[in-house]
Amino acid sequence: MKQAKVLSDKEFKRVLSVVSTMRHGARNRLAVLLSHYAGLRVGEIAHLKIKDVVGPMGDVLDRLYLNPTYTKGGYSRTVFMNAKLIKEITKYLQGLSTLCEPLSARRQKKILSGDAPLIASQRRKYFSANTLCQLFGEIYESAGIVGGSSHSGRRGFISKLAHAGVSPKVIMELAGHRNLNTTQGYIDVTEDMMQKAVEIL
Repeated sequence: MKQAKVLSDKEFKRVLSVVSTMRHGARNRLAVLLSHYAGLRVGEIAHLKIKDVVGPMGDVLDRLYLNPTYTKGGYSRTVFMNAKLIKEITKYLQGLSTLCEPLSARRQKKILSGDAPLIASQRRKYFSANTLCQLFGEIYESAGIVGGSSHSGRRGFISKLAHAGVSPKVIMELAGHRNLNTTQGYIDVTEDMMQKAVEIL
């Protein structure tokens, strides 16, 4: 089976630009960024609750603990989030609060409760992994990315870490893999990466 395309920096910017023009643009942007900046699988993104990313004081956490029911293989794992992703989640949640302001207090509470989905469907329900896969496909197709899929962000996340010289063991842990060979199978070489490599010389 053909592996998902790893996006160049230019293609990634194009995807974010296209997402900003779409209906539910903020939601779709966050879904894409969770894939690219945290290496989350589409099923993990689909299962995330607001309370998974928000601490007791209302601040966005710098790591999230994935329930075994969210993950492939049924193993719990810790996902570390960088400053860019924390900023994006904070902005997204602030936007959700603003959208909820005209609604009744009861409806607001339901939408913003800790048990509500972080990435919600049009009906404010959880996406299935399959439906979220389709959404990613539509996003990449709208951006003219041939071969892009819900796995593109995860492959890009792993590949970029590898090309930045991060230890294979660390990458394996961040990806939630049980075997280093699995991680190595994700690593891709793009023209962008080759260009950056020769600039080191």
